[in-house]
Amino acid sequence: MTDHIKHNISPNIIGKGTWYDKAASELIEREKSLGRSLKLIRTESGLGASGFPHIGSLGDALRNYAVALGCRVQGYDAELIAFSDDKDGLRKVPAGLPKELERWLGYSVSTIPDPAGDCHKSFGAHMTSQLLAALDTSGADYHFMSGFECYKQGVFDKEILAIMNNHEKVGKIIEDEIGQEKYTEELPYFVVCEKCSRIYTTHATKYHPESHTIEYECNGMEVRGNWLEGCGHKGEVNILSGNGKLSWKVEFAARWRALDIRFEAYGKDIADSVRVNDRICREILGWEPPMHVQYEMFTDRGGKKISKSAGNVFTPQVWYRYGSPQSLNLLIFKRFVGTKSGSVLDIPTHMDELDDTEDVYFGKAKTLNEMEKAQASGLYEYCWMLKPPKEPEVHVPFNLVLKLARLAPKGSEAEFIISKLREYGYLDKTENGLSKRIGYAMNWVEDFCEELPEIILTEPEAMIVKAVIAELRKANTPEEIQGVAFNAAKENGLNPRDVFPVVYRVLLGKNQGPRLGPYISLIGKESVISELENAVKKRE
Repeated sequence: MTDHIKHNISPNIIGKGTWYDKAASELIEREKSLGRSLKLIRTESGLGASGFPHIGSLGDALRNYAVALGCRVQGYDAELIAFSDDKDGLRKVPAGLPKELERWLGYSVSTIPDPAGDCHKSFGAHMTSQLLAALDTSGADYHFMSGFECYKQGVFDKEILAIMNNHEKVGKIIEDEIGQEKYTEELPYFVVCEKCSRIYTTHATKYHPESHTIEYECNGMEVRGNWLEGCGHKGEVNILSGNGKLSWKVEFAARWRALDIRFEAYGKDIADSVRVNDRICREILGWEPPMHVQYEMFTDRGGKKISKSAGNVFTPQVWYRYGSPQSLNLLIFKRFVGTKSGSVLDIPTHMDELDDTEDVYFGKAKTLNEMEKAQASGLYEYCWMLKPPKEPEVHVPFNLVLKLARLAPKGSEAEFIISKLREYGYLDKTENGLSKRIGYAMNWVEDFCEELPEIILTEPEAMIVKAVIAELRKANTPEEIQGVAFNAAKENGLNPRDVFPVVYRVLLGKNQGPRLGPYISLIGKESVISELENAVKKRE
């Protein structure tokens, strides 16, 4: 039995030792206390279908999936429901798409033509497919459901009737929770206009419980600061016909009850809607809502929320061009709460960090205690969706591969990189995974050329780098170049062990690397000095 399996039998460690195992354990105990069946535990994530999915969209789904995995680890059957919100209307044309799409504002995304041509049956299907493809690449398994199809097939009929039959109570709950009076005057249901086919220009005005019909008027609505003019049509539709949908203020509750959802994490941007839906679930549908955990949103490097419509979308497909699926899983899984920054420049760091967790998993790196080892090993297993490789991959600082890719002769990049890594002693045991890593690096160099992740130095670290620069300027022979770090330490009363990690972190993004002399000779003395000086300037 290997070390990383032994850890899971400790009575102090739940499952694999991660946050997701702890959440799954709490969920299981909660469901037991509610007396509900544990035959199948369902978690859910809504898939936005109105714009390009970004890494935050994938993160939404994978967080909920990981809790399902945690339930499986503890012996229970569980699955993720990947629910596409493709009945929703288009509120804004996403950045990067033609302005002509404005003619479709207010229409359900499942009725808008595919903006990419004929690869999918609708705008919504096209956007959803990209997120499903990312889920597939991540290694997740899931049960896909389409909101458009669910309404058409009557999946939510019982819940729609209960909500509409109690629409006055619903309106009062919404007003109590968030102060919105809208639904004390209007019904929480969007009808698809029978004349113009828009869903966001109609107002449901009167409900007839005996016939399950709604009277509505298509008189327009303000959406994202723009007024969508209605066609003026007045009509009456059956709420069970699929010719409309529930408002978000009540739809979550309907989904949770109809689909038997037991867990759904959510971003803080929809906290109000979740709170309202929890009450509707209990007080209108008579069903205890799922267990929740709130998380922060992904942001770009400027601290702005990553948005489908704001033009700062960082898609999973972009990450997969420059880094492994498991490295993106690591970014998503390693910390559940707290804001996360998503940038291409973070990829090398997470590739290296994945190597570090793999070293712990295979017993190649020491940890402080059994709990820390279990947590790191468990995180690694979750990054591989509980199907980790049987042996480790080659570990090469990703920035080193990037720099070698920049220096490699055109047409023989892989051969050059491999030969240099052999010189540095990185390929003594295995080349498993190296070809993929070289491919990621070559894609990076092709697209970004000189752009590398930023290293922010502390003041003491900046002083160390300045000392190394001074010694490097004086060094000319290979022997002198090899000794620059030792000389910098000696001249400044430092321990060489304090100098090398700082230099390697600036040059490679890690605290260790190949022998410094040969590396500097390969990269070029002036290029290395330039990199070190840039790191100091950023500090200043």
